[in-house]
Amino acid sequence: MKAAILTSPQPISQRPLRMTDVENPELTSGHVLLRVRACGVCRTDLHIVEGELPLIQPGMIPGHQIVGEVIGGATKEITLGSRVGVSWLGGTDGTCSYCKRGLENLCDSPTFTGYSIHGGYAEYTLARADFVFPLPAALDDLHAAPLLCAGIIGFRSLRVAGVEPGERVGLFGFGASAHLAIAVLREWNCEVYVSTRGKSHRELAASLGAHWVGTETEKPPAELDRAITFAPSGDVVIAALASLRKGGVVAINAIHLDRIPQFDYDRLLWGERQLRSVANMTRADARDFLTLAAQIGLKPKVTVFPLDQANEALMAVKNDAVDGAAVIVP
Repeated sequence: MKAAILTSPQPISQRPLRMTDVENPELTSGHVLLRVRACGVCRTDLHIVEGELPLIQPGMIPGHQIVGEVIGGATKEITLGSRVGVSWLGGTDGTCSYCKRGLENLCDSPTFTGYSIHGGYAEYTLARADFVFPLPAALDDLHAAPLLCAGIIGFRSLRVAGVEPGERVGLFGFGASAHLAIAVLREWNCEVYVSTRGKSHRELAASLGAHWVGTETEKPPAELDRAITFAPSGDVVIAALASLRKGGVVAINAIHLDRIPQFDYDRLLWGERQLRSVANMTRADARDFLTLAAQIGLKPKVTVFPLDQANEALMAVKNDAVDGAAVIVP
């Protein structure tokens, strides 16, 4: 099969992914064999390719927002020919204290799709049968792919922030994840305030129903109940904190953060304001979000790249040249 292989992390401008012919994956017990129909491109892929997350093993195939057709390993729940989604959390041990507490997103020995196990920048892939999600017919391949990480993790971020219907919620950064979260927030009748760089991102936020849109340095005109940061920047975290009411919550949706600058505790955090990080997702998050996405007809804005342009897709994500999500199609 054709696959985009990462052997050595480098800046994406150096085109570190190499298109290579590799052996098809071999079906193993407890797994399903998938023909990849689409794979969303995530900023986490960029962190892996550029080395901000350490490469676990050379020769890795990235990609963890996979829409696949089951061609082997079918079970009673997952039939041959059916479409399933695969996300970032590729498996857990099920035995650690976190798994036993129902906190599988914090598992001590997880596997991550496209990072510790091969992902979807390829024509075929394997996935644990108990970590794939049947996709509703209402979600087509291209529009389902970005939901499988950007959408699920954005949904979890709203849960971690404790968002209640009707609240004022700030989204700091407006890329693939935020432009899906806003649809959920509008379904919950929340007022959405967006601070983000890039004129096209601000125009997209306005077109999707944001109550207010400003630049990354502008403070929303009202105190926020909750805020979610999507940019991997500590400066953005401080901007979100500065916009909170007392008792409000900032959820940091970033697997990698450059730094958090020194800040004024008395002015920004005192008053029972909270900072919380968002780590991975659970299968319950995925099932709940995909059901909701189908119910509200959620269709992200997508830009399609062929598999042999995986480097270009990641470059577009890095340069904020894609409004919405990038999707690779083998």
